[in-house]
Amino acid sequence: MPDPLLTPREVEAEYGLTLTTLRNWRYMGEGPAYIKQSPGKGGRIKYRRSAIEAWLNARTVTPGRAA
Repeated sequence: MPDPLLTPREVEAEYGLTLTTLRNWRYMGEGPAYIKQSPGKGGRIKYRRSAIEAWLNARTVTPGRAA
């Protein structure tokens, strides 16, 4: 099964992570892994759905357990 590439707008729509938050995380070297499809400031950014899911799963806290 292919791993779809999502634009930041699609990530925002599907996962509720705002464009500003995603941009800030990229700038600070944090957040989910991403692909930069072209060089420079205007480079097109894409996220693998699996990278978003893995990043969210790594931050999931089960109540009643140590964080």
